[in-house]
Amino acid sequence: MHSGVQKVLVVDDDAEIGRLVASYLRQNGFAVRVAGNEAGMRQMLMAESPDLLVLDVMLPGKDGLTIMRELRADAGTALLPVLMLTARAEDIDRVVGLELGADDYLTKPFLPRELLARVRAILRRVTGAQAATGPGSKRYLLFGDWALDTVERRLLAPGGLVTPVNPAEYALLRLLLDHPHRAVSRGELLQELAGREAEAFDRAIDLRVSRLRRRLGDHAREPNYIQTIRHEGYVLCRAVERVGVLPERFQEAELQ
Repeated sequence: MHSGVQKVLVVDDDAEIGRLVASYLRQNGFAVRVAGNEAGMRQMLMAESPDLLVLDVMLPGKDGLTIMRELRADAGTALLPVLMLTARAEDIDRVVGLELGADDYLTKPFLPRELLARVRAILRRVTGAQAATGPGSKRYLLFGDWALDTVERRLLAPGGLVTPVNPAEYALLRLLLDHPHRAVSRGELLQELAGREAEAFDRAIDLRVSRLRRRLGDHAREPNYIQTIRHEGYVLCRAVERVGVLPERFQEAELQ
């Protein structure tokens, strides 16, 4: 694959779907490789780093949800954007996929242009996050006991805790941190996390917020960080400080 071209790795045991997806993405400027199972995927991940992974849930041997869990637990692939493909009848897989850290999901059968739109939306989020952190920017956002590293997209806490967040989680947290003490409406969150069917929007957002709360050790009933405002949205209820140098109390976490 050529440098400068965004790279997509498609993992699907249906050879026809893999061929069609690869052909359509290539026609639209992407470099694409296809694997039919986890073993093939691992080989390709070792050979090069894709910009995005399209991962089918129903794979022979190890299924896509198990693979998704392992990818997020591995420091080398924790931040890899993932679009999951699920069968129409497997609604629960979409929920579990989001909970495990998938950036988006698409149900089969799908239109190639819809898959293209979702791939582009995910990559725009990643590119936008990287562009917002230039050399002279204030890299760290401090809130409560946490610091968000806007370059490496990690949550840092005193005591050596380092928590990577996937692109969708980062986008959600960053939006809340950019507007502390103000309710961010579901409409704003939908725009930030665009790409899912309208009827699934609210549930997807709630799952993202739930995951962030778990990462932060927060609780919906007695929130220290993210508060639910009924009929309005969510609000970050802590002050946010923007700094260019990580405070000393986070240095141990930074070095790990």
